[in-house]
Amino acid sequence: MPQTHPAIDQATPTTAPPAPPTALSLEERLTFINAAMSVRLDEAKVAYEVNTAHIETEPVDLADVVTMPLTPTLQPPPESYPTPVAALLQRAHHRLLTGGWCSGALVDEDGARCMLGAIRAEARGDSGLEADAAAVLLDAIRRKFDVDSVPSFNDAHGSSRVPIRMVDQAAGLADARGL
Repeated sequence: MPQTHPAIDQATPTTAPPAPPTALSLEERLTFINAAMSVRLDEAKVAYEVNTAHIETEPVDLADVVTMPLTPTLQPPPESYPTPVAALLQRAHHRLLTGGWCSGALVDEDGARCMLGAIRAEARGDSGLEADAAAVLLDAIRRKFDVDSVPSFNDAHGSSRVPIRMVDQAAGLADARGL
């Protein structure tokens, strides 16, 4: 005798069909894209750190990064140091800021001066004061750099940032020494 199977009703579904996806709003899409990009950037950052870990680097001196005001000529000179050598170096620093810096000559054709040229101009003929200022400047430079002389240090730079900063630091050093 043949076996009878109960009939399965194919017309009535057992589960509801999935609802059609609703379109995402612009804000929702931007949120998803932002999350995806953040993940990709984090992965790229880790990959960069791994790939460059063997490369020797020098620490960055923030004084090289922070730039001076765009119009130093419009600023009055700062309050003068009370000691003569410090005041001379401070005036030389201000002259370099306002009149320009050069390398390879005491004074170039535009009137810009090197470090020693600025000191000489501000010493106004006082060779003893000029020599003392140059000695303090060399000492300040040698605290950070291995150099033979102020002119060799001045001429070794392609921009004015470091030489001008060193004249300013030398003024502070001379003031601290009471010179």
